[in-house]
Amino acid sequence: MIYLDLFWSFFQIGLFSFGGGYAALPLIQTQVVDVHHWLTLSQLTDLVTISQMTPGPIAINAATFVGIQLAGPLGAIVCTLGCVLPSCIVVALLAWIYFRWRELTALRGALDGLRPAIVALIAGAGVSLLIHALWGEGGFQLVSPDIPALVLFLLAFLVLRKWKPDPVFIMLGCGVVGIVVELLFPG
Repeated sequence: MIYLDLFWSFFQIGLFSFGGGYAALPLIQTQVVDVHHWLTLSQLTDLVTISQMTPGPIAINAATFVGIQLAGPLGAIVCTLGCVLPSCIVVALLAWIYFRWRELTALRGALDGLRPAIVALIAGAGVSLLIHALWGEGGFQLVSPDIPALVLFLLAFLVLRKWKPDPVFIMLGCGVVGIVVELLFPG
């Protein structure tokens, strides 16, 4: 039964995560943390971090990691297939529609209307992850953010915006700084 639940959850995630992997994050959180309670928000945050650092799309990596944690290698396959199958179906259908009727005003309008919704989904997921990274499970509070995490976030954000380096270097640098801070100031 767990395989069917995993497949259906990630099928829904794959079906409704328009805009790429980051747009899938709120859907993954809803299914994995809120609905099924398979992972805690802290575990999901760790999973997202690992999914970003490993090659491949974040939603598929997350599906694979959730599946393997909950049901082993077969669970990983089931979750990954559930996440990928809707995209294959939708992309094939949309490609056919687009190439057949690409000049229609209604089709252009629909695509233009989806853009703000996708940006809102990505921003919502980003804000949730930022709040969790800076304030932990307790959520946003005006006092007591994790100061090293806040400084790392601000520095990484500024460096990314100003110089646009390869994000891998930012992740590696922040990881090294995190290790140093933890070694110097444990707990």
